[in-house]
Amino acid sequence: MSTKPKTFLYGEDRMTAGTALAIARGKTAGLISDESRKKINASSKIVADIVAEGHPVYGINTGFGPLCTTSISKEETKILQKNILQSHSVGVGKSIPQEIAKLMLVLKVHALAQGYSGIAETTLDRILWHIENDATPVVPSQGSVGASGDLAPLSHLFLPLIGLGKVEYENKTIDAHTLLENKGFEPLELGPKEGLALINGTQFIAAHAVKAVERLHACLSQADVIGAMMIEGLQGSIKPFHNELHALRPFKGNLHVAQRIQRLLKGSEILEDHIDCERVQDPYSLRCIPQVHGASRNAWLHLKELLEIELNSVTDNPVIIDRNLTISGGNFHGQPLAMALDYTCLASAEIGNISDRRIYLALEGNSLGLPKLLMEDTGINSGYMILQYTSAALASENKGLCFPASADSIPTSLGQEDHVSMGSISGRKALQVIENVEKILAIELLTAAQAFEFRKPLKSGVFLDEIHKEIRKQVTFADKDRVFSEDIEKGIAMIRDKTLIKVIERVQKRENVAFQVAFSDDFEQY
Repeated sequence: MSTKPKTFLYGEDRMTAGTALAIARGKTAGLISDESRKKINASSKIVADIVAEGHPVYGINTGFGPLCTTSISKEETKILQKNILQSHSVGVGKSIPQEIAKLMLVLKVHALAQGYSGIAETTLDRILWHIENDATPVVPSQGSVGASGDLAPLSHLFLPLIGLGKVEYENKTIDAHTLLENKGFEPLELGPKEGLALINGTQFIAAHAVKAVERLHACLSQADVIGAMMIEGLQGSIKPFHNELHALRPFKGNLHVAQRIQRLLKGSEILEDHIDCERVQDPYSLRCIPQVHGASRNAWLHLKELLEIELNSVTDNPVIIDRNLTISGGNFHGQPLAMALDYTCLASAEIGNISDRRIYLALEGNSLGLPKLLMEDTGINSGYMILQYTSAALASENKGLCFPASADSIPTSLGQEDHVSMGSISGRKALQVIENVEKILAIELLTAAQAFEFRKPLKSGVFLDEIHKEIRKQVTFADKDRVFSEDIEKGIAMIRDKTLIKVIERVQKRENVAFQVAFSDDFEQY
C-alpha cells in the first residue's frame, strides 16, 4: 500500500521519480510553503542588491558564456534576461511528450524553490499555474548538449512566461500569448538572473530519466514473469533459480530475479511433470535469467539512486549561497546522469536481447510436446516464425542505439563550454531503447502464452495460470496464420498498461498469498 502524501512541499520534501510523476499526473499537489517563500525572496533580494551595487557577477550583470566579461548596465539587466530566453530557444525536431515537458516544470520548481537561484516568487507562482492547469509548453526534442544546463529545451519551456512560444492546452496547441490573453495574464517581466536561473539546469535530462526509471522498472518486472512462463512452455529446469546457487554470488538483482521466478513456478504441475527428465541443462536464455535480468535490475537501481540525488539538487548557475558568496560553478553539467542513462540504454537493450533469444528458442521445436514454430499445421501456415523477425529487428536496432552519447563531446560557446555531456541524447536514446524492449517483450508474451497452451491440461502456479487467462482475454490461441501485427499491438498495450503486474497484485489479494521478495515491486515506494 502506497504511503505517498497527497501534498508535496517544493524545496523542502525529498523528491523521487514516483513523486515527480504523481505531481505531473495530478495525484499529488505540489505546494511552496511560507518558509520556502522566505528563502526564495531572500535570494531574490541578494540579486537585486548585487545589481544595485554594480559588483560584476556572471549572468546577473555580465553577458553569458564567452560574453562573461561584457558588463551589463543596471538598466539593461532585465532586457538581458528576456533576450536569453529568446536567443537560446533554438530547439529543433519533434516535440517531447507532454508528460516529460510537465515533469520538467515540476523538477525546475523543486530546484528553484530551495532558494539558491535568485528567482522571483511571482515567477514560480506562474510556473505552478502552468503545472496545475495542464498548460504545458511545447518543447523541441533536439538542441541540448547537456552541459551548461539543457539550455535550448529549457528556454522553450519558459518562453510562455514572457508571452512567447506555444503551449498544449485543452487538447490544442496554441500560442502562449493567446493563452495569457484568454486568462487575463500579462507576460512576466523577468528580473536580474531569472532568465538564466530558468534555463540553466538538467531538468530535460532528469525528466527523461524519471520516465526511464518508471518504464524500465515495468519492463523488468514483466520480463521476469514472461521468462517464467517461457520456462513452463519449454519445460525448463527450476534448479538454476535455487537460493543455494545465488547465495554464492549474491548480487541484489540476481537474488531478486531468482526468488521471483521460484515464486512464480511454485506449485506448478508442469514443472513436476518433467522434474526427472534426462535433460542436464537449459540454454543460457532460460538458465541465466537471474544473471542477465539481475544485472539490468542493478543498473536500474543505480540510475534510480543517482536520479534522486539530481532531483533534489540545485543545478543552475551561478548559485547564490548567501549575501557574501555567489559561486559560478558547474552544477549544471549533465555528466552524472548522462553516464547512468547510457548504462540504462545497455541494461534495457540486454533485456530485449535475451527476450529475443527465448522467442527463437521457443520456435525450434526441440522441447517435447512443443511443435516447431508453435503451430501444429505448418507448411501452409508459417506459425510464429515471422514474429521473431520483428523482435530480431528491434533487438538489432537497440544495439545500434547503445553507443554511449556521453563518450562524445563537442566544444560550444566559443570554447568556454569545452566539455559537454550530451546527456540529453542519452536520455532520449534510453527511452527509445525501452520503447523497443516493450515491443520485444510483447512478442515474447504472445510466444510464451502460445507455448504455455501446449502444456494443458497441466496447471502452472497460481500467478502464471491467472496471467495466461488474462492474456487469452486479449489474444486467442493461434491454430492457423492470421494478421499477427494486431496481436502484437494488443501485447504492447498489455506491457505498457503493466497488465501482468496488475494480475499479480489481484491474485495476491484474492488468494491472500504473498509475492513480494527482495526489493519491492511497488514502484510507488521508489
